[in-house]
Amino acid sequence: MKSDIEIARSIELKKIKQVAESVGIPREEVENYGRYIAKIPEQLIDEEKVKQSNLILVTAITATKAGIGKTTVSIGLALGLNKIGKKAIVALREPSLGPCFGMKGGAAGGGYAQVLPMEKINLHFTGDFHAITSAHNMISALLDNYIYQHQADGFGLKEIIWRRVLDVNDRSLRSIVTGLGPRTNGVTMESGFDITPASEIMAILCLSKDTEDLRRRIENIILGFDFNGKPFTVKDLGVAGAITVLLKDAIHPNLVQTTEGTAAFVHGGPFANIAHGCNSILATKMAMTFGDYVVTEAGFGADLGAEKFYNIKCRKSGLQPKLTVIVATAQGLKMHGGVSLDRIKEPNMEGLKEGFGNLDKHIRNLRYFGQTVVVAFNRFASDTDEEVEAIRRHCEDDLKVGFAINNAFAEGGEGAIDLANLVVETIEKKPSAPLQYTYGENDSVQQKIEKVACNLYGASVVTYSSASRKMMKLIEEMGIAHYPICIAKTQYSFSADPKIYGAVNNFEFHIKDIVINNGAEMLVAIAGEILRMPGLPKVPQAEHIDIVDGNIEGLS
Repeated sequence: MKSDIEIARSIELKKIKQVAESVGIPREEVENYGRYIAKIPEQLIDEEKVKQSNLILVTAITATKAGIGKTTVSIGLALGLNKIGKKAIVALREPSLGPCFGMKGGAAGGGYAQVLPMEKINLHFTGDFHAITSAHNMISALLDNYIYQHQADGFGLKEIIWRRVLDVNDRSLRSIVTGLGPRTNGVTMESGFDITPASEIMAILCLSKDTEDLRRRIENIILGFDFNGKPFTVKDLGVAGAITVLLKDAIHPNLVQTTEGTAAFVHGGPFANIAHGCNSILATKMAMTFGDYVVTEAGFGADLGAEKFYNIKCRKSGLQPKLTVIVATAQGLKMHGGVSLDRIKEPNMEGLKEGFGNLDKHIRNLRYFGQTVVVAFNRFASDTDEEVEAIRRHCEDDLKVGFAINNAFAEGGEGAIDLANLVVETIEKKPSAPLQYTYGENDSVQQKIEKVACNLYGASVVTYSSASRKMMKLIEEMGIAHYPICIAKTQYSFSADPKIYGAVNNFEFHIKDIVINNGAEMLVAIAGEILRMPGLPKVPQAEHIDIVDGNIEGLS
C-alpha cells in the first residue's frame, strides 16, 4: 500500500470554494488561503441549525505506543456517512509541529482517510499556531517590559505565573532564567517554556464564542500576584486589544477537505494530556451549522479527551453529543493485557481478553455521562479473524454495545459504511441521554478533582502537595472555584504512572500543582510527573522528513 503522503499527493483536490458550496457555505464568505484552504467567518454560525445537527464524539481506549488511529476513524466515519447519503462534516484539531517532528510525523489521519492538503495542515497551515505563540510571548515581553519600566515607581510582583511557549518539543527550555547580562536587559527572573498546545491562549481561542468573548478572556488572564496577593492581569497591563489583534484571523475556523472531497473543519489544537484536548467550539458549531451529522474527536483515551469534552467543552458551549464512538484495536488491547510492544502483532487470545478490562472501564465511564456508545474496531493487517470475532462477541454479547469494523484506512469511505450505518441506526433508535457531568459547578476544587480521579480513573485516594493545597485556598478566596477542572496527566494509564496499563484501580493519585487559567476559565490540576513541554525521542521523526525532487517525504 502507498504511504500516507503518497496517497495524499495522488488525490486531485477540489478548489476550496467548491468544497464550501457543497455544504451550503456562500462563496463570498470564503477567505482563501491558497487554492485548497480557507477561513470561514464565525458570524455564519446558526444556533438553531446547531441544535438540529447530530454531533458524534470519537474517543478511544487508553493510548499505547502502538497507536489507536482515532483521527483516521473520525475522518473515515465522516466519509462513510457521506457514502450512505448523509450530509456529514468532520471537525478536528490542528496538528502541532512538536509531535510532528518528534514522535508522530503528523496528525491528519492516515491511508485513504485523511484531511488534505496534508503537508500544509501538518506544517504551518493558516498560521494559527504561530499567531497563538506570538500572542502568548507578546504578553511575556510586555509584562517583562512593564516590570522593568516601573521599577522606579516601586512596582513589583511577588510571583509571576505566566511562562513562554514554543511549538517545538524542547526539554532544554522547561526552566530558564531571563534578563541575564547588563541592567538594560531587564530584571533577572526564573521562567520557562511550555509547548504551544498547552498555552492558555490556545484554550481561550478554542473556548471563545466570538471575538468579543476572546478579548474578554484575554483581559482576565492572570500573569502573577503582587506583594498584597492581588492578581495582576492582562487588563492591568493594558494590552488586551493588541493581543486580540494578533488573533483576529486565527479565531476563524479553517475549512479543508477529505481524501474524498468532503468538507472538514480543522481548528485549534490543545493536547488532551496537558490541556483540554478538543478543537474549537466555533469550528464544531460551524460544522453543525452546515452538516446534518458532525464527527469530532477528543484527544487520547476517553479518561482524558472525552471527559474534558463533556465536563469543559460541552458544559461551556451547551453542546450535546447524540452518540460516542470508542475506538479499539487488537494491538492496543493486547498491550493493556500485558503483551509486550514487540509481540502485539502475534496472535495472543489470552492477552487480548485480558485487555478487555481497559475497554470495559472506558465504556462504563462513557455511560456514566449518559452516552450511548458504539465500538469502532480499527483493523490492522496482522489481526486474525478469531481475534476480531472475540472482540465483536465481547462488545455485542457482554457489553451490549454496537460493534463495527473500520477499514477506512485501506478503503476510504467504502471501508466505513458498516460503521456509518451503525452510527445512524443507533442515533435514530437510542440517542444519548442529556449529559450527566462528573461534578457540579458549586463543588469545591478538591471535590471536583476527587470525583474525576476516583469515579472515572479508579483512584482510591488523592493526595496533594503543599503547593496545590495553597492554590486551592487561593482559588476559593478569589471566588473562582466554580471553574471546571482540567487534569493534566499521562495518556498511557488511568493512573498518573505511564507504566501501569490496563484497567488499574485502587491507586494513589497525586496532585503536584494547580494552574489558574482565569481567561480560559478552568483550573489545570497537574498530576504526577506530567510535563507541559515534551522532549524529543532518541530518534525524532525529523530525521526522516525531507524534500526530495520538490516533494516532502516523511510526514504521515
